[in-house]
Amino acid sequence: QVQLVESGGGLVQAGDSLKLSCVASEMIFSASAMGWYRQAPGKQRELVAIISSDWKTNYADSVKGRFTISRDNAKKTVYLQMNSLSPEDTALYICNANVPGATMLYWGLGTQVTVSS
Repeated sequence: QVQLVESGGGLVQAGDSLKLSCVASEMIFSASAMGWYRQAPGKQRELVAIISSDWKTNYADSVKGRFTISRDNAKKTVYLQMNSLSPEDTALYICNANVPGATMLYWGLGTQVTVSS
């Protein structure tokens, strides 16, 4: 069974940086597209960044230039480097996997990021 476990969240001040990690298990990681989403209280889940199996990336406009998604296939880990954080980035950050041949998307439980002003 595919498992995604996020870590790296926390409470930081505006302008600080954080690096999130998501470790995957029981899946063909290198062939999978991986993504980070976030959900703030009372808001819909939104895409933050995605990275394809061939390392193509895409970002939400709100994080372009501040966030960087990357992957380490040997460690089955996807990262999200977040710089210049603002209170608007406060949310539960959730890892996502799109596994070739799977009939569903896989989600982690998330890691909380809170940015104080």
